[in-house]
Amino acid sequence: MENSDHPAEGDPLKREDGVEAGPPASTTELKKGCKELGFAKLTHWRTAVFFFSLFLCLTVVFAFSFIIPCPVRPQYLIAWNRTFNETATYDFLAVEYASKDKVMDVLFVIKSSDESQNITCADKGLPSPCIFLLAVDGTDGETLWKQPLEPEFHWAQCGLKKYSSRSWDCLVSHSDKLTAIDKSKGEVQWQQPQPAGQPSTIPVLSLPDLDSDKEGDVALLAHDSESTKVIFLSGKTGLQIGSTVQVNATKTVNHLLYRTKGGSYYILFEKDTGVFGLALWRVAAKAGIEAGLTKDKHWESKANAIGLVHIFKSEQVRQVLKTAEKDSANLLVVTDTEVLQIDGNLEILWMYNTSSILGIPSFGHFNKDEILDVVIEEGVGNNTKKVIILDGESGVVVWEVTLQASTNSPRPASIHTANSFSVFMFWGLVEITSNRRAYMLHPLYSKVLLESPNVVDHIITFRATLLEHGRHAAYFTLTGPGSEGVEGTVILSKRKLKQDVPESRVIRIGSGGDTETNENIKEAFNRLRFSDE
Repeated sequence: MENSDHPAEGDPLKREDGVEAGPPASTTELKKGCKELGFAKLTHWRTAVFFFSLFLCLTVVFAFSFIIPCPVRPQYLIAWNRTFNETATYDFLAVEYASKDKVMDVLFVIKSSDESQNITCADKGLPSPCIFLLAVDGTDGETLWKQPLEPEFHWAQCGLKKYSSRSWDCLVSHSDKLTAIDKSKGEVQWQQPQPAGQPSTIPVLSLPDLDSDKEGDVALLAHDSESTKVIFLSGKTGLQIGSTVQVNATKTVNHLLYRTKGGSYYILFEKDTGVFGLALWRVAAKAGIEAGLTKDKHWESKANAIGLVHIFKSEQVRQVLKTAEKDSANLLVVTDTEVLQIDGNLEILWMYNTSSILGIPSFGHFNKDEILDVVIEEGVGNNTKKVIILDGESGVVVWEVTLQASTNSPRPASIHTANSFSVFMFWGLVEITSNRRAYMLHPLYSKVLLESPNVVDHIITFRATLLEHGRHAAYFTLTGPGSEGVEGTVILSKRKLKQDVPESRVIRIGSGGDTETNENIKEAFNRLRFSDE
């Protein structure tokens, strides 16, 4: 055995003389160099930075958890009703933001002498009964505000603040007055006498700022058997701007303000030979207003000697609509026997021949090509109608169904979904012995309809829309006596669109409609997620 006095292999730090060996010279020099460079102090700084970061993170977490409140989504009822006894109502229903809860609210008009209301006709020195413009909360139907006005009611238009800078949103024509009302508080911003000759059925045109007071203005169009009068009013005061302009155009029962691709505004109206446009800058100049409006070279190249731009020639024009609420949108022209679409360059894109159009067409996405399709109702005789969807790009029929027609049926509606198509809603009767009901169409299940279990009679007006940004699809019905303006029981109802799905009846309307079970079809409706266009 080796002598135990010698250093062992497992104890390398001992020298042969038994004294422990110190660290290598190179290591000692390295530590000394680190101390000289201040690395020891850096360790303390790193510790301080760590604890400071930890403290900062905890502070942020504490602030968001306890100090800064999390946003609370408004709680809403999936359905509610408001009933008004001994009341009359009218064909007016606007869905706007009247409160600050990010849920849209409902504005409508009633005529009542009910003295139990918090605000009565007598409070404003008005005769009883008088008319009320009401705003009710979209979440629960509670009254937000109501503004008494002098009877009789002619027309109302809200949402005028969307496309122009104004301090008010709604304009009401009643008695011999025009009243501008702020939809957020229900306060009257101004009230002026109604211009002479201004009819009770023509709504207002919302205009850009013409008098340079930084507030958008409005135009009223009055007509008689020989001409149409254009009257400009200040959006700030309601006073007339410039002089009244007479336009040689008859049969003006529908007007539209259109903005071209070149940024020029045109008033579209019916003449006895078709649809024409007249540049707003021309009308303003005739009124003595220098508004500095843009001119569109393409449209002006098509104007005749007196400035009229020919859009479509026909003696049977019934309506002119924009296919979307945006500049240079396509135009939809409806005549007694035709439906046609015209683009912003005044070129006819397509034309569909029909026997008889009922009501006003509407729009939605039946397919996923991102082009709005057109929904029309066509009378086919024997108290029967066809609901037809025309492809927005080509005008060909992509879907149709035959229903029993019913009096006073509302205009079809649609709500856009997150899947790039729309859910369509319309009214009618599948069987002649049944009562009028609402039907829903899912484009991916086009061989079936979902029939609502609810029966609604005497609908004065109807709206289907999203109440919140990207969600909360619902529909409203305003019902009353047999016709508007007649006293009786008035009911404003809201129902969530999916609320009726479980109790609805699945109706097969074509071959291939039985490939899916009723449960699968209802589940497809329940899975829908809605979106803004």
